Amino acid sequence: MPPDTNIWLVIFCLGVGTFLVRFSFIGIIGDRDLPEWVLRHLRYVAVAVMPGLVAPLVLWPDATGGTPEASRLAAAGAALLAGVLTRSPLWSIVAGFGTLLLYPLIF
Repeated sequence: MPPDTNIWLVIFCLGVGTFLVRFSFIGIIGDRDLPEWVLRHLRYVAVAVMPGLVAPLVLWPDATGGTPEASRLAAAGAALLAGVLTRSPLWSIVAGFGTLLLYPLIF
């Protein structure tokens, strides 16, 4: 177990790093227009982040000890299908949540 000073040093450094990353966008270039190539890349941030957050919860859930579960896989598939067909995050969430709730009742 590391000493308490090491933990607080890591927490402090992570806090400063997080502040600097956010400040670079908000404080330094917050009142300027961003170049087109930056805006083009920023459109894909949510598309890249959401699968990274959701995939471990679907494929290796802690609730089942890390084994995939049919209801979670079906809900992820329904959410993906609804998202592709409607291009609406709201309907994708509704489809995934509804499938997750109804799957155990049907099967």
